Amino acid sequence: MSFHVGCRRRQVADATQGVALPLTLLYPTSAPVSPHRFGPYPLELAMDAPVTGTNLPLVLFSHGNGSTPLTHRGLAKHLARSGFVVALVEHVGNTRGDNRLAGTAANLQNRPRHVSLALDAAFADPDLGAAIAPGRAGLIGESLGGYTVLAAAGGKPWCGPQESPDGKPQPIAVTADPRVHALVLFSPATPWYLPEGSLANVTVPILMRTGDRDDITPAWHGDLVHRDIDRTRIDHRIVANAGHFSFQTPFPDEMVRPDFPPSQDPPGFDRAGYQTVLLADVERFLRKNICCDGDDGSASF
Repeated sequence: MSFHVGCRRRQVADATQGVALPLTLLYPTSAPVSPHRFGPYPLELAMDAPVTGTNLPLVLFSHGNGSTPLTHRGLAKHLARSGFVVALVEHVGNTRGDNRLAGTAANLQNRPRHVSLALDAAFADPDLGAAIAPGRAGLIGESLGGYTVLAAAGGKPWCGPQESPDGKPQPIAVTADPRVHALVLFSPATPWYLPEGSLANVTVPILMRTGDRDDITPAWHGDLVHRDIDRTRIDHRIVANAGHFSFQTPFPDEMVRPDFPPSQDPPGFDRAGYQTVLLADVERFLRKNICCDGDDGSASF
């Protein structure tokens, strides 16, 4: 069953950081769509349309360093069309337009809290909350977003001396969110979990995709996930010829250029073609692990 994509935009207060986090919610709707632009990205959406369905599974995206969740807009729209509510949160201080906190312990502490605040807002949303299956969510994280969702699922990270205010490694104070029931990791950045056992408390199922030509988060980043977590809970594939950004949605033609690395792949890698495989894998994994309505684990429409 396929739907149109509804969209509502929110602001979520983070009292600790003293900012409002932009949050975009995508969801299934039967209302007609029209063209909209979110920055450089054209999207067909039904703005503020009524939601279709009940007991819908919730998925949240955590974007990479200095990025935006819209780099995975193709996957987000696919999930919404397939009956998921999708939360796209912007990590203020570490986005494409505002990256002043990059490389700081504060950023590492803020990001997992942003995830929980965005989940709070989605579950309590006056227009969508009643349609969302209560008490559970899946998280998708790319690169530094992988660090973020692992922390939200129970990881215990440490910052390095270059990030610490006093120049000494120290634990990062994060709080696990019990609503996290599954993780999807794309090219995860994990050096904050170097101490043995840092990920031992992460017990949820994980789908992980890494590229064999990733020179930003090479193989040892994924190896840290395997070190501490039961391998039977991890669906990991190393994608041949894929680079660090190869799991993102293909960019509009005018953005594809050599001086914009996220738009580039190793020679011969077909990003657009691989999206079909990736979207199907992620949807299947999330349906198995976070859908919860009835005997078949599906939402109701």
